[in-house]
Amino acid sequence: MTFTFARSRLLIPANLIIVFVLTFSASTRATIQYEVHLDHPERHLFHVTMTIPEVTGEVIVRMPAWNALYQVRDFSSHVQQVEAFAGFQKAFTEKLDKQTWRIKGTGTIKISYATYWDETGPFASQLNSEHAFINPAMILFYVPARREEEVILSVSFSSATWRAEGPLLESSFESGRNHADAFKAPSYDALADGPIEVGNIDVFELPEVAPPVTVVIHGDNWRKKQVEDDLKRICKYELKLMDGAPFEHYTFILHIGKEAGSGGMEHANSTAIVAYSDEILPGVAAHEFFHLWNVKRIRPASLDPVDDTKEQYTRALWFAEGVTNTYASYTLVRSGIWSKEQFYADLSEQITELEGRPANRWQSAEQSSLDAWLEKYPLYNQPEYSVSYYTKGQVLGDLLDILIRDRTGNEKSLDDVLRSLNTNFAKKGKTYRDSLDVQLTAETIAGGSFEDFFAKYVAGTDPFPYQQILALAGLALRTVEHRRPTLGFFVEHEPNGPFVVHTVDPEGPAAQAGLRAGDVILNWNGGEAPRRIDRWLQEQKAGNSLKLRVRREDKELSLEFRLGEIKEILHQVVEDSHAGEIARHIREGLLRGETSAVAVH
Repeated sequence: MTFTFARSRLLIPANLIIVFVLTFSASTRATIQYEVHLDHPERHLFHVTMTIPEVTGEVIVRMPAWNALYQVRDFSSHVQQVEAFAGFQKAFTEKLDKQTWRIKGTGTIKISYATYWDETGPFASQLNSEHAFINPAMILFYVPARREEEVILSVSFSSATWRAEGPLLESSFESGRNHADAFKAPSYDALADGPIEVGNIDVFELPEVAPPVTVVIHGDNWRKKQVEDDLKRICKYELKLMDGAPFEHYTFILHIGKEAGSGGMEHANSTAIVAYSDEILPGVAAHEFFHLWNVKRIRPASLDPVDDTKEQYTRALWFAEGVTNTYASYTLVRSGIWSKEQFYADLSEQITELEGRPANRWQSAEQSSLDAWLEKYPLYNQPEYSVSYYTKGQVLGDLLDILIRDRTGNEKSLDDVLRSLNTNFAKKGKTYRDSLDVQLTAETIAGGSFEDFFAKYVAGTDPFPYQQILALAGLALRTVEHRRPTLGFFVEHEPNGPFVVHTVDPEGPAAQAGLRAGDVILNWNGGEAPRRIDRWLQEQKAGNSLKLRVRREDKELSLEFRLGEIKEILHQVVEDSHAGEIARHIREGLLRGETSAVAVH
């Protein structure tokens, strides 16, 4: 009888628990093990015990400085009460720097500590009375010299209605009032890439998708049929596009309706996504699922191997993230989730966003990728200081696709470039040289040079030739002047924290009313500040009154002013009714994901 199952949930009765423990211990005698206890979840403290066998003299342990986001966030700042034992004796423990400890001892060393997390979304970890979400890299130490060794993690909790799920789940067992789930990985890095959801969750498998895909949901604002249908369409299309799955089993971990906003984090065989409703889920899911290939396996050399101690710079995020956005939009329209009008509207929005940022004139797609580590600073994210490699990369992906189709008479496309990168790099365990191998692969597929395109628009900041390239696909770009209300100030806030005024337009009505950078917003028009201020603003008109109650140092002030107005240029991608037969053929190929020779009459 075995107690390790790849995906099944094995519940072991109490009278067999001794047999399980003996078998488990005997087979993992030299394996680094972690125990995470979720006692008193309302206190938001993960209690961790790390067991390190076969130590001679001393061992160094470390906590990653970054994970999930290109931001150094120093996860060790959440850690408290670090203790170590060699046998029954307390071991000498010395902290060497902000993320590294040295423990002296021989034999088996046990380290215990607590770490506080209560941050929503897929880019952090959270423990509260409703659930636990674990990004392992944020709560677990590792041994730098032994990070390639097999590791085992057990998560225990007392709630009878909770269960744990994740891509690395091996087995489950019960002992008395506690429940524990075991997760196993061939290395610390593989464990760090396997998020875990614990709570009163819904779990089901997608029908008609192979290999199997499991959906784990914590939330309340969702419809199973809708979620199931959308995810099924996305998975089936992308698996077909990329000639099969690079996984044996995949897991969607979804937080729906519990937090504001939306976003996702890709992992080797799973993704964690937050969405305020199931209506916005498809866009995020299509992006994250495509990361199975682009970035997780089709991987730039500059990001491999991972160095989680400091910033790791790359010029390839325009492709790894931006072109993944291109394929999210392709997936949605080609699978029937979007109409072609929605596809055009999305591309229009990306072009409008890109062209509306003054920084687009001087920050290239490659530099935007390189500067990703500055995104944690609110000033950097303003239009004058940066463009998004997501946005610029998505538009580049569409333009490059059209050029490839045009040069080959629609017999080849960007799809062929991705499949070629998958075959020649990912499947061979090789990384690609940032933008260079993308360019060379595109040239091989199209049968001609793209040196000028990459020099001008990827490495350089020449204006994109929208009209010229879109016309090759029977499309045109129109511009419309639009007026919209503006606050006249920018805010920032930490998860679950207050909104703090970051900058104020010195010429705007907010500044004239006395609002200052650093003011903490206590009240917004008689109530709480909207969690999505951008959406609130979309529903307003210029001239509407805004009343704020703010705290400035030790004083509270009431301010009132009217919303201002700004003019902006909207770009609209539309079909050209006068397009020729070849261009229309390319347009249909783009929308449907098809390639075929153009039959000219």
